[in-house]
Amino acid sequence: MDFLKAQAANHKEIWTFCKAQVTAQIASLVDFSMSAFLYYVCGFWYMFSTFTGAVCGGIVNCAINYQWAFQAQGQNKRHVAFKYFLVWSGSIMLNTLGTYLLTEWWGEDDYFVIAKAAVSLMVGFLWNYQMQRFFVYREVNFPKKKNKTNNEL
Repeated sequence: MDFLKAQAANHKEIWTFCKAQVTAQIASLVDFSMSAFLYYVCGFWYMFSTFTGAVCGGIVNCAINYQWAFQAQGQNKRHVAFKYFLVWSGSIMLNTLGTYLLTEWWGEDDYFVIAKAAVSLMVGFLWNYQMQRFFVYREVNFPKKKNKTNNEL
């Protein structure tokens, strides 16, 4: 019986990971599209384009993950949003800084999308998924406060 429970848990974990990867791809499509549009069409600096794209992709990612990938509908939306904001802030910082350093190292702004893709993959697997799984969408049941009686005062 324990074996079947373990198999079910493994299957659920793999399925959650796959769904999270699908949402990450959708968010990346939004992120990269916005970044490329702002840089190549509007002529904005690649760092501004990178940051703005990451913000747009992050909003899409949080909404889809909440509803579908991690099925967190029972959790308080404000708590999830706050935790997501913390993780997302770290993600944006890592992606933006990593893209900047790699682009500057190559010395060619026009290829910033390649640097952004490489950094995005590393941050996605090593930071985003792990933090979302174990921190943002993990259900936490806080202990309820006990009412003090007159004898406990």
